[in-house]
Amino acid sequence: RQASKAEIARAYRQLARQYHPDRYRGEPAGGEGSGAQAAHEKFLLIAAAYETLKDEETRKDYDYMLDHPEEYYRHYYHYYSRRLAPKVDVTIVILVTVCAISVFQFFSWWSSYNEAINYLASVPKYRIQATEIARQQGLLNKTKEKGKNRRSKEEVREEEEEIIKDIIKNKIDIKGGYQKPKIYDILLFQILLAPFYWCKYIVWYCWWIYCFTIKGQEYGVEEKLYIIRRYMKMSQSQFDSLEDHQKKTFLERQLWIRENYEVYKREQEEELKKKMAMDPRWKRYRRWMKNEGPGRLTFIDD
Repeated sequence: RQASKAEIARAYRQLARQYHPDRYRGEPAGGEGSGAQAAHEKFLLIAAAYETLKDEETRKDYDYMLDHPEEYYRHYYHYYSRRLAPKVDVTIVILVTVCAISVFQFFSWWSSYNEAINYLASVPKYRIQATEIARQQGLLNKTKEKGKNRRSKEEVREEEEEIIKDIIKNKIDIKGGYQKPKIYDILLFQILLAPFYWCKYIVWYCWWIYCFTIKGQEYGVEEKLYIIRRYMKMSQSQFDSLEDHQKKTFLERQLWIRENYEVYKREQEEELKKKMAMDPRWKRYRRWMKNEGPGRLTFIDD
């Protein structure tokens, strides 16, 4: 037990050279009744002993087993827990997974954003406006050069398309799931900045309690919109994607007051029911559910 790691490694190398099966090639390894097979079995024991003693944790478990042979199940558990434990640190696995998800998330958002820009560039309303802005700024005139710098129609068309898309990117504020991705919105930065966000939320919540509960101040526009968003159970990005006239209607109807919001909610539900009742597709669906939908047993005549 007093042997050091260097002494154990030196003893292992000596015994490995002595008992390695490839060294004997069928000749006796030494001792009566020993041969290549016996040397192989001996070498496996030596290798298992070295694997146990070269690591401090397994060596400590082995010493504990020698001192407490009655704790059979504990030794059994520790042995297989170490044998089956992952070789790579779990922290590294989690970090690599989070980074991979973040990269995929960022490029996925960029793809959605580019799809939105391509769609808006194909809508006549936005395309005409962007083309007019490009003409006013003299950007389209630069694409039609003459002389040696003259380019093909295809190249001019591609450059004009890029100019129109750039103007749409700068002039149109896309919100919701197709908005321009930001590096701080990906999972990795959200995890890293989580303590900051929590501290910020706690400070804001204390300020809210102090101003509106203790001092009884009146709500501002931002506070009213925040309460309305909470009542509607919408995320910040979803609420930001709403049109300005919708938010103005919320404020005019004073939806930050719970009773007013409940009335508004019932009105919206009734309006939705009327629209669904008048929708021909919904009528067809209800007719199908009544005549042929689930729960109806019929015999089909051949």
